[in-house]
Amino acid sequence: MAGTEAGGPLRGIRVFDLTRVLAGPTCTQLLGDLGAEVLKIERPGAGDDTRGFAPPTIPGTRESAYFVGVNRNKKSITLDIAKPEGQTIARRLIAVSDILVENFKVGALGKYGLGYVDLHNEFPGLIYCSITGFGQTGPYAARPGYDSLIQAMGGVMSLTGEPDGPPQKVGVPVADLFAGLYGCIGILAALRERGETGRGQHIDIGMLDSHVAWLANQGMNYLATGKNPPRLGNQHPNIVPYQVFPTRDGHLMLSIGNDPAFARFCRNFSLEHLLSDPRFATNASRVENRALVTETLTPVMQSHPTAWWIEKLETLGIGCGPINRLADVFADPQVKARSMVFDMAHPALPEGTRMKLIANPVRLSETPVNYRHPPPTLGAHTDSVLGGILGLDAAEIALLRAKEVI
Repeated sequence: MAGTEAGGPLRGIRVFDLTRVLAGPTCTQLLGDLGAEVLKIERPGAGDDTRGFAPPTIPGTRESAYFVGVNRNKKSITLDIAKPEGQTIARRLIAVSDILVENFKVGALGKYGLGYVDLHNEFPGLIYCSITGFGQTGPYAARPGYDSLIQAMGGVMSLTGEPDGPPQKVGVPVADLFAGLYGCIGILAALRERGETGRGQHIDIGMLDSHVAWLANQGMNYLATGKNPPRLGNQHPNIVPYQVFPTRDGHLMLSIGNDPAFARFCRNFSLEHLLSDPRFATNASRVENRALVTETLTPVMQSHPTAWWIEKLETLGIGCGPINRLADVFADPQVKARSMVFDMAHPALPEGTRMKLIANPVRLSETPVNYRHPPPTLGAHTDSVLGGILGLDAAEIALLRAKEVI
């Protein structure tokens, strides 16, 4: 398909984006960062739900920080797909698109003739990605999916929190984010296949599936033992010591990943005697005696401030780090050196001011990600897309607006 964007490995690829909130927009923003032209379809007068998820807003604007975080490199088109005229326009745009991404409830787009089965025969090369709470099949398929619900059902809350505390969700919406990432991975694989065969396909991403997949070592710990791993707070289930310790003036994450590192730690901080104690000698024994290790090392760690420990431990090649607040994260010299914050002009901001955004972490040496469009205001590109891609004239666009189709 003939997209109009330039730059990036997905240049020339066009995405028809029927997503909202977080999982779907995360997926399509990644595609946009990689060079795809993303046409974000939004409800006239309302737009993506996250436009209303405020405060906070970007200073000097009414733009929701939530929306802005996952909607750069997109063009906003308002379109009511519940109306026949809207469905016609949607199909015309899909006809010149390579990818469709949606996160409606299972079967919802079929009511508008925009489901995968409705489009596949007519557009056999179309890659159609559906991101839902529970996937397209199974007893829960019709249920809505929400991040906290998936975190609860997916098991991570049973693993997170202090041992004597309640189950705890992760502080960022990881269920949504991982579903978006897996969706993007599936789309890239489908593009590779289409390049070989010319065939598109349906990508079925369930948030619960994604969540179970990233249980990783803890999921495997359960499969190996048949026992639910206990909540350990900030400790590691398989490595000790690998946890937060109090220091003289705060806290420190100490990550001693193997026996040689533990031996180095002991020899440099007057703890050589622990190396001859079978309860400390190997990682397996330290895991078995987790409470004793913590009790033994805590007063040692409390004897010096955090900065002292970081300097000494880094010199020894022992993993450690401060417990940063977000102000510390964004001021960190490594984060700054890697340019993990960038800024863009935005039409809602006064001339000469710019909006700060979090960067894409994917670094490609030959076709780097690029930031072409700021997060769009609602419907900002409706006229240019309908006129430029579909060839509608001003009178036709005005009539659609009068009918509240756009």
